[in-house]
Amino acid sequence: MRTILNIIWLIFAGIELALLYVLFGLLAIIPIVTIPAAVASFRMALYVLWPFGRKVVDKPGAGVGSALMNVVWFLIAGLWLAIGHIATAAALAVTIIGIPMAIANLKLIPVTCFPFGKQIVASDGYEGVLA
Repeated sequence: MRTILNIIWLIFAGIELALLYVLFGLLAIIPIVTIPAAVASFRMALYVLWPFGRKVVDKPGAGVGSALMNVVWFLIAGLWLAIGHIATAAALAVTIIGIPMAIANLKLIPVTCFPFGKQIVASDGYEGVLA
């Protein structure tokens, strides 16, 4: 079931959202200071391509640097990406098949706004870092 949801997600939301993350990642490379934001953006682009079967958890040891980068990220890209997630969720919620994907899309908003201090892991018992 997870694979079917991921394929439907990829077609109707994943590619567009991943391209937005890549765009913001490329923009974050321009000022040298925000290169960590670019890396986080590329990591999240991979996550939004195939989100079912993975989850976001707190990264142990994240500190003040993560909090500061979260503020910078939210002001530069997080807010706009969250709006993209809301728009995509609204479009997906129109159909019955799209409702689980719309809910998943809304669950991505917290990590979209504040990605630093988080890591993506498999949700089926294996806790290895995936991206």
